Amino acid sequence: MSNLSIEQPPTSTSGYPIGYSKPGGLFLDNNALPNCIINAAVSRRNHGGGVFPRKRLGFGGGFLSVSLSVKANGDGVDKNATNNIMAAAAATGVVEENKKKVNLRVRRKPAAMNTTKHLWAGAVAAMVSRTFVAPLERLKLEYMVRGEQKNLFELIKYIASSQGLRGFWKGNFVNILRTAPFKALNFCAYDSYRKQLMRFTGNQETTNFERLFAGAGAGMTASILCLPLDTIRTKLVAPGGESLGGVIGAFNHIVQTEGFFSLYKGLVPSILSMAPSSAVFYGVYDILKSAYLNSPEGKQRIKYMKQQGEDLNILEQLELGPMRTLLHGAIAGACAEVATYPFEVVRRQLQLQVRANKMSALATCFKIVENGGVSALYAGLIPSLLQVLPSAAISYFVYKFMKIVLKVE
Repeated sequence: MSNLSIEQPPTSTSGYPIGYSKPGGLFLDNNALPNCIINAAVSRRNHGGGVFPRKRLGFGGGFLSVSLSVKANGDGVDKNATNNIMAAAAATGVVEENKKKVNLRVRRKPAAMNTTKHLWAGAVAAMVSRTFVAPLERLKLEYMVRGEQKNLFELIKYIASSQGLRGFWKGNFVNILRTAPFKALNFCAYDSYRKQLMRFTGNQETTNFERLFAGAGAGMTASILCLPLDTIRTKLVAPGGESLGGVIGAFNHIVQTEGFFSLYKGLVPSILSMAPSSAVFYGVYDILKSAYLNSPEGKQRIKYMKQQGEDLNILEQLELGPMRTLLHGAIAGACAEVATYPFEVVRRQLQLQVRANKMSALATCFKIVENGGVSALYAGLIPSLLQVLPSAAISYFVYKFMKIVLKVE
């Protein structure tokens, strides 16, 4: 056996060296190789590619050296060598196709665009849900802020007779201004923190601890950034709030009379309230969701969704389905509200205090218990639950719906 190398090519009978290279490819001797390889070489040379075109292999202009094992008796090329060349030539196309597929997979939308869509999904969810349950929110604030002693039906009659139907939506615009960014930040932060924790731990599925930790972090982040709007809204709803002149008037009044940092009154109880509230809400929702998806019915639904693919409408694309998404959202919201309601009462009372009689969160809590007993920490819980159940259900449903509409990754 003798080796013919392209680096040291002998001269063929046709007058060309076997390793003679034209721009764009490899030239092979007609008398040394079978016709199938000669035709492939000539065809690729005419198209500027060669047997192993540099463009396809991506070697940046370098040449690929090929050694052929030829029998000494001149019978031709060894069949194994010929097969290896043909397999390598075919492999270049496979590699190229796989490379194209990989390139298509890694092309993603900019992170900033995806975050913006994520925030919009949360904001729209807050707008819809808060407007829908604004009357119940107004009743809850009447009990928490004014210390209303009337029963629920008497309070409804009083608001309707004194302020009309619009009275039930009093402060709703300010509530949306506060809730929309709050919900947007809360939803977005939770998903971001959860994904980061999964990357850090290397888990394929979020654990209960990661859900609680991510939920607590999301609640704290949203509370710190959105507390001033909540303080302004509480001032507007409180007695005498009508004379402040709206959002801007209330803002100027608070800053001029109590200082800028008074906008953050109740920050500690707010964090103590929202951190466990978000942790409980997202934790309960994800636990219910995981239990359903791992059940036979849930596995069947996942299989059905994969089979249908793009034929599903937006409602059918909801992972849990419309009704189950609403139900799980309502249950999670109720659990979070009951667990953290006393913190909410203390926070509202702190926001109403002026500098002259300002007390700490702990002192305020003791004062509430002293004046009304432990039950005073749960004043307005029933109307609050009536508000939270539909609010949590609608907000999470609309949030999931908008993520599909906006194609949030």
